[in-house]
Amino acid sequence: MTALAQRLGLYARLVRLDKPIGSLLLLWPTLTALWLASDGVPAWYLVVIFAVGTVLMRSAGCAINDYFDRDFDRHVERTRERVLTTGRISGREALGVAGALAFVSFLLVLPLPRLVWGLAVVALVIAITYPLLKRFFSLPQAYLGIAFGFGIPMAYAAVQQALPLEAWLLLLANVAWALAYDTEYAMVDRADDLKLGLRTAAITFGRFDVIGIAVCYAITLALLGVVGWRLQLAWPYAVGLIAAALIAVRHIGWIRTREREACFRAFLDNTWFGFAVFAGAVAATSGFFSN
Repeated sequence: MTALAQRLGLYARLVRLDKPIGSLLLLWPTLTALWLASDGVPAWYLVVIFAVGTVLMRSAGCAINDYFDRDFDRHVERTRERVLTTGRISGREALGVAGALAFVSFLLVLPLPRLVWGLAVVALVIAITYPLLKRFFSLPQAYLGIAFGFGIPMAYAAVQQALPLEAWLLLLANVAWALAYDTEYAMVDRADDLKLGLRTAAITFGRFDVIGIAVCYAITLALLGVVGWRLQLAWPYAVGLIAAALIAVRHIGWIRTREREACFRAFLDNTWFGFAVFAGAVAATSGFFSN
């Protein structure tokens, strides 16, 4: 293997190309918003732009997160072998990778309305500042939900050149969903985070962590239900929400033991929660079903 190929392999690990779950957790709510904003017929180029942009910005966010967390990650069992933490790439390289990916992402939105440009800048600021919140904010997962869901208002802006109430309800739903799945994720690292003095929802919720996650799932589904009611979506949307609710119940069953493996399994399984909502939205707006 050439030196260049080895370097590219390290960069791929830095931005988690080997772990697509993060991209999927961004992609499903973004595509759901794109389908709802366009009444089921999004332009193909918008699908491409938002799909590629989602992967690029998630990758940039990973690089930025690892840069800020490089001194903490070596003390956490799950992260101590990350390429930046072990010194296989430098902090300057990580920032360079993040900057290059963010720049390409911004180029993608240039053909879109100027409202999207402004939202893209806000999204970048949120992505950069998220890693720092873990030092002092008790619920950084809520901020993560904004970062992971900012493709929602961008999708509405790209299609409608406006930000209706539905866009903000979907974003709030994403915040609640992120609180649920990232708290499951934080439960894996809770012992290490306590030693390091970091703040996470798993620590803030304490012994009420499972109940807190259940409430967050319920809020997510309630807000998504309000969106469906406001848009008068056909019955497959409700079927999608019911499927997502059953998946959430399964997660609660898994995490009751608070075992690391079970919590991480629940976190990974959230891609099916997001897919169920997306599939319901696609079916409901397809024109094959009537209200």
